[in-house]
Amino acid sequence: MFVTPAIELKLYDHTQGPRKIGPKDGKFVKLMSVGVRFMAWGEETGGGFSLVEHPIAPNTLAAPVHIHEREDEYSYVLEGRMGALLGDKVVYANEGDFVFKPRNQWHTFWNAGDTPCRILEIISPSGFEHFFDELAELVAEPDFSPEKIVALGERYGHYFDLERTAAVVEEHGLHFPMAE
Repeated sequence: MFVTPAIELKLYDHTQGPRKIGPKDGKFVKLMSVGVRFMAWGEETGGGFSLVEHPIAPNTLAAPVHIHEREDEYSYVLEGRMGALLGDKVVYANEGDFVFKPRNQWHTFWNAGDTPCRILEIISPSGFEHFFDELAELVAEPDFSPEKIVALGERYGHYFDLERTAAVVEEHGLHFPMAE
């Protein structure tokens, strides 16, 4: 399991004027099945939103089937093809497509192709980006266990359905390291 070394973050807010985030800028962590590049933290946006990039390996489920009680997610496909389960509906999004995943709806997403997939994820309101940051530290611990993810998720109003996750993996022929 690879986690990039911690870097010092310089947080920006509106009082500092415009800024540019380059393709290699921002903290990057590799979780079990998805990468996370932090591009805008809630502390930088006044809490309105956060922005992360998720690179996803081919035919890989990015996250278990889950629900958020506090935030909506908006996914913009930069590269590749993303599949998503939204409630009971499966959708596919290609480069340039935008997918809305509202709070209080069970969902998951995956790379639905044989080439890399990258999405931009807007999280609104912000705060949930810290789940990813804490999760990266958690999975790097020598005594890591998936049960710890459940407890972390509960702190963020984030819950998992592992039975549905197994069904999604099987139905779509996906790789999901957390279940292996």
